[in-house]
Amino acid sequence: MTFTLTLLLATFTGNSVDRTVVDRVALIEVNHYYDNGRHVLDQTIFYEWNEYDKRFQIRDWRPLKRDAQFPHYDWRRGEYVTRWFDGGVMREVRSTAFRETWTRYDPEFVERNFLPKTARRLLSSSQHYPTVSEPTRTR
Repeated sequence: MTFTLTLLLATFTGNSVDRTVVDRVALIEVNHYYDNGRHVLDQTIFYEWNEYDKRFQIRDWRPLKRDAQFPHYDWRRGEYVTRWFDGGVMREVRSTAFRETWTRYDPEFVERNFLPKTARRLLSSSQHYPTVSEPTRTR
């Protein structure tokens, strides 16, 4: 019994940390984009602060597909965090700032006028991390 419990604990504690890609950003935004009153997209946008221009610049974005991806406040660390499976790897993004917006335009699209997508510093690549399968959902 003790051996089984030890093996079980070692299995769960050793693998999860190695397979999580963690990024820190200056601001996490959940944006709800509407066009002519019609809901188009929910997205999570990740910003970095540009000291030269004195403005937030979009670093990357992801569609907000599930409620579980919505950022929550981590009281132990004093920052907001969002987690989701991204290409077979658990991704986690942290920030000390968070906002939620409802717009009639796509902020990510507008940002391309200031900073082309090719010039953005994207979230860390998940290529060098072993993949894990997403847990099956039970009802």
